[in-house]
Amino acid sequence: MNKMRRLWIWLTGCALMLPVLMPSLALAAKKKADVVIVADTRKLDGLLYWWAEMYNESHFFFAILTMIIIPILGTILGLLADVVMRHIGIDLEHRELAEK
Repeated sequence: MNKMRRLWIWLTGCALMLPVLMPSLALAAKKKADVVIVADTRKLDGLLYWWAEMYNESHFFFAILTMIIIPILGTILGLLADVVMRHIGIDLEHRELAEK
């Protein structure tokens, strides 16, 4: 009985490994095609052209610059929203909290 149980465990393991190994078998069967992802710069100019060219040249520097720019722009837009709300009469600094 012990050998039969080990056989079923082995067969179950093989059946479970089959979906994991199938993609690698399928990829090994055909020739590898390199995929190149680039930004289309034909109709761009100025800052957008520079940004797209940076993406095409180095994904690493594009990612670093994006991680620097997003918090800076978020802060600027947040401060601008505060100014606009203060200008139209919404004061978020001196408000009464309803959770008392």
